[in-house]
Amino acid sequence: MADPKGFLSTDREVAETRPVETRVKDWNEVYVPGSLLPIISKQAGRCMDCGIPFCHNGCPLGNLIPEWNDYAYREDWREASERLHATNNFPEFTGRLCPAPCESACVLGINQPAVTIKNVEVTIIDKAWDSGDVTPQPPERLSGKTVAVIGSGPAGLAAAQQLTRAGHTVAVYERADRIGGLLRYGIPEFKMEKRHINRRIEQMRAEGTKFRTETEIGRDIDAAKLRKRYDAVVIAAGATTSRDLPVPGRELNGIHFAMEYLPLANKVQEGDLTTSPITAEGKHVVVIGGGDTGADCVGTAHRQGAASVTQLEIMAKPGEERAPGQPWPTFPMLYKVTSAHEEGGERIYSVSTTHFEGDEDGNVQWLHLIEVEFKDGKLEQKPGTERKIPAQLVTLAMGFTGTDQKNGLVEQFGLELDERGNIARDADFATNVPGVFVAGDAGRGQSLIVWAIAEGRSAARGVDRHLAGASELPAPIRPTDRALMV
Repeated sequence: MADPKGFLSTDREVAETRPVETRVKDWNEVYVPGSLLPIISKQAGRCMDCGIPFCHNGCPLGNLIPEWNDYAYREDWREASERLHATNNFPEFTGRLCPAPCESACVLGINQPAVTIKNVEVTIIDKAWDSGDVTPQPPERLSGKTVAVIGSGPAGLAAAQQLTRAGHTVAVYERADRIGGLLRYGIPEFKMEKRHINRRIEQMRAEGTKFRTETEIGRDIDAAKLRKRYDAVVIAAGATTSRDLPVPGRELNGIHFAMEYLPLANKVQEGDLTTSPITAEGKHVVVIGGGDTGADCVGTAHRQGAASVTQLEIMAKPGEERAPGQPWPTFPMLYKVTSAHEEGGERIYSVSTTHFEGDEDGNVQWLHLIEVEFKDGKLEQKPGTERKIPAQLVTLAMGFTGTDQKNGLVEQFGLELDERGNIARDADFATNVPGVFVAGDAGRGQSLIVWAIAEGRSAARGVDRHLAGASELPAPIRPTDRALMV
């Protein structure tokens, strides 16, 4: 353990963010660079000798949190990085993007503010990169086996890195023009600068992983040809089918899926576009959906100069304390103010969109809504609560319904789906097609980055066993695992 009395003598202190008026004028990460290092050793010292570290179970990756907290407290950054990488291929991603279910499961969090596990994690890995401690780990020998990984999001990259280090020759296929999947084009720059992805890709290239961009399996390459070319295939294509809103007026101009809106903003930051074809500048923006993707749309709209930003959520406003049905150490649904929400805008809960209204040119101008409530498990509208709000740009951020089945990938491989429409798999992440495995949202459904990396690592073990008969790669989870998530 770290400081035996740290949790008694040190208050929780989190990363410092840049002033709102400054950060909305650029696309850099919202945190003050280097602000964590002076405080993080003391924060790590708050980790208790709790006996049973529930944070392990709260994290799908099974991160060795008390161990690297101890090393961080002692400022042994090299050893802290070693323990961090023992379970997580990309802690700089999770340290910035994960909602930290580990902190919800922290024993200290029963009656005090939890340890700042996420801040400790990102400090360790940033220090490791700055010190040159993150280096390529090429395999000692090659197996002679080849693996194709479809998709370069966190699940695909984790599977590819594990399999490359196991000695297999791995090629990652990505339909976009750059590697990274939703990490690249779905996550705004202010949440994670893309330099973090770029240097991991260079590390993986140095280890031997090959990358093929602008290649969509099912369209550019037939599945049968891919299976013939490789000894195994890992499908990590994500759950990319956005949930739609079929109400009158949906066809009006100015109504877009979040994953139409956000990638274009990232394309501007990559230098591909001067300005985004879909911009919030000078417009009244409405974001439908109260999750993290919705918050990303809010922050993006602020930086594009929106006249106003309103975020709608059909569910009731969460409480600031755990609900009776969400006891410690489960992951509770709490009211959360992200950095994007700190920057302005209005959030409206318990409302449903009834229809859109446009002008004579077919451009959306108004969104009509009504208040709703759940009664006996059913969503009911509240008569007399109808109203309309200005809406010149609407983004639909209501989640995803499954893997894209329009490109022929599922059909060409002959894959079976489960009852939720995801690609079915067994305990080794193998599909019904011999030699074809699935990891991440394509098999799990829309989920968190930590689940994606954990599934990528576990699927890699399944592939390694399939190719070599046995495997020394770790498998943090099984497909049915749920840890402490709700």
